[in-house]
Amino acid sequence: MTSFRVTGGKKLKGDIVPQGAKNEALQVIAAVLLTSDPVTIKNIPEIRDVRKLIELIELLGVNVEELNVESFRFTAKDIDLKYLDSIEFQEKAAALRGSIMILGPLLARFGKGKIPRPGGDKIGRRRLDTHFIGFEKLGARLSYSNNGFFEIEGKNLKGTYMHLDEASVTGTANIIMAAVLTEGETTLYNAACEPYIQQLCKMLNRMGAGIEGIGSNLLHIQGVDKLTGTEHTLLPDMIEIGSFIGMAAMTQSEITIKNCHIPELGIIPETFRRLGIEMEFRDDDIHIPGQEHYEIESFIDGSILTVSDAIWPGFTPDLLSVILVIATQAKGTVLIHQKMFESRLFFVDKLIDMGAQIILCDPHRATVIGLDRVFPLRGIQMTSPDIRAGVSLLIAAMSAEGESHIHNVEQIDRGYQYIDKRLNAIGAGIERIL
Repeated sequence: MTSFRVTGGKKLKGDIVPQGAKNEALQVIAAVLLTSDPVTIKNIPEIRDVRKLIELIELLGVNVEELNVESFRFTAKDIDLKYLDSIEFQEKAAALRGSIMILGPLLARFGKGKIPRPGGDKIGRRRLDTHFIGFEKLGARLSYSNNGFFEIEGKNLKGTYMHLDEASVTGTANIIMAAVLTEGETTLYNAACEPYIQQLCKMLNRMGAGIEGIGSNLLHIQGVDKLTGTEHTLLPDMIEIGSFIGMAAMTQSEITIKNCHIPELGIIPETFRRLGIEMEFRDDDIHIPGQEHYEIESFIDGSILTVSDAIWPGFTPDLLSVILVIATQAKGTVLIHQKMFESRLFFVDKLIDMGAQIILCDPHRATVIGLDRVFPLRGIQMTSPDIRAGVSLLIAAMSAEGESHIHNVEQIDRGYQYIDKRLNAIGAGIERIL
């Protein structure tokens, strides 16, 4: 198990460039299975989950060429569906939450696919019903075997109307990829409309798909017979951008986050501003000045601010952990309401051990009492439970007095590219211990 030894209290200074978007990468890489033509994808982050998906589709028969740093050409001409029955596939796919994304493309192009129950973060129930209900409405048949495999089959799929039971990002993406090669028109209502979904739809349209309504929760997909190759560049990772904003505030640092695609960030910057964090937009860069203090807003009637997650264009749940951490050193009180996952707030016990004033109301809500740095956090031993909690604990450790040890940082590596090296380059004190 790899660990970080973090020397707290160091101020950062300089520029940092966000990686390509992890969640977008998992979708568009799976989409290469929809065509036998070459597809080039640029700005792919060097992180564990993305590398595992690339390895998985390569073993499935996709020819993978690494053109240069963060750019790959994928050619899915000769796909070996028999590999889906192998023990190796079962082990590799089960270890990766993103493996679910290959089902839609395989169903659309080959009429069948299978996947073991995928792994990923332990943040509570993450049901897959939206994916499979969507496939079934297109005419596919689902079976779930005793050995833990989901199998889907359907040779003559037909477009239809469907109202998704939840605006699942991965569920929407999977159904879109199944529908683009399905006969007739498919209408998706209550579809997710995150920038990742918009990027996937734009990429598929360049490949010859017929998708209308991009950016809304109502999509019309006209099925086509064949898709061709294309080139696609990933957006910068909005979750990493938000993490850097919070990191700068907690460590009283002055940094500039480069090439942020600010219009794609939605209400993320404004949410951080409501916690008192100053920022300046410089063209497409976000400059965070060094701040000794920042104060949480109240609602207009004077009541305590609530920050909660919501489907896009609401605030992304992946940044609530960061918001919670930075509130510990603010002036004021905020209620954090994590609606989507019932286990994502359980890392707050480590912050309490560090000296934070937090009341865990229930699995979904925590009240953070910011004491304006009167009582600094102190370094402790802790373990990263998932990607987002892991980077939040790293932010806490970087701002704390003394030395902290964070174990199981493989979780952080799943979502953040060379995070220790990149932060050390602008002044952090993070040592990786193997």
